[in-house]
Amino acid sequence: MKALVATAFGLVLSAQAASAAEPVFPPASRIGLVPPQDMALSKRFSGFENEERAAVITFAEMPPQAFNQLSSGLTKEVLKKQGLDVKSREDVKLGSKNAILVSGTMTRPEMGRKWLLVVKDDAMTGLVVAQVHGGQDGYSDSQIRDALKSVALRRDVSLDEQVSALPFRLGEKAGFRPVRVMAGNSVLFTDGPKDTIKSVEQPIMILAASLQPPPPPGERRKQFAQAALYSNQVLKDIRIERSESFRLKGQDWHEIVARAVEAESGQPIVVMQSIRFDGDRYVRMVGLTREEQRDQNLPRFRAIADGIETNF
Repeated sequence: MKALVATAFGLVLSAQAASAAEPVFPPASRIGLVPPQDMALSKRFSGFENEERAAVITFAEMPPQAFNQLSSGLTKEVLKKQGLDVKSREDVKLGSKNAILVSGTMTRPEMGRKWLLVVKDDAMTGLVVAQVHGGQDGYSDSQIRDALKSVALRRDVSLDEQVSALPFRLGEKAGFRPVRVMAGNSVLFTDGPKDTIKSVEQPIMILAASLQPPPPPGERRKQFAQAALYSNQVLKDIRIERSESFRLKGQDWHEIVARAVEAESGQPIVVMQSIRFDGDRYVRMVGLTREEQRDQNLPRFRAIADGIETNF
């Protein structure tokens, strides 16, 4: 009898262990993994975090053809320019799927350790980024690697479900429709028949909830907003027409309207960037339109921004 009880108890423990090792998928995410101990689903983005250990794991879903472009950019030279001192790069297998795992030390803007995993699938490319900020406290290299090597991909999640899981709601879409949700905290909208837009042939609106706190109120927010606009690699030759701070519905805002050129095609465009500061978070909205559609689309961008409701 004791042997039978011991065997049964062992089977229960084995079943519990197997259950605990199942990948966890954030709401509406096609990417999941077995998280490190004490790392919980984030309410701020698609992924996991542990604030006490200053550690995060974020997910981003991209088209399948993005794998080659991403993997070719995971070089020591390229990543060093982005503030990552690469220590290792290896090809790994996640079941039947090919993946590349890179790890290194962050040199800017914050100190810490970082891991990048790019995994290829017929339906998508998954990018998983793990960061442990500060010194050597937090999670070990082996703990993070074990989590990343447990990454699993599942079949399509409906776009409506992905939009519903975002940390904000749209009260007004102004005739735009969602095309793609990215990283669980941002969404791309357009107006027109195409889902892949080149040379801003259709107006585009991108909304993203922040992962980091905003700067304190005052002049620094204006500088922050302008720096965010100039960091957009889709744009070049940016010429600001208007940059102003104001309050609306009890919230601080900063809005910029500028002329620019779409970097790849040279197409002249107009861009509107609206940032809504909401406590220790913010939502950034960027609308792009061709110059000849400026008067038609800028009021629509403004209407979408005004209708945002956050779930922070």
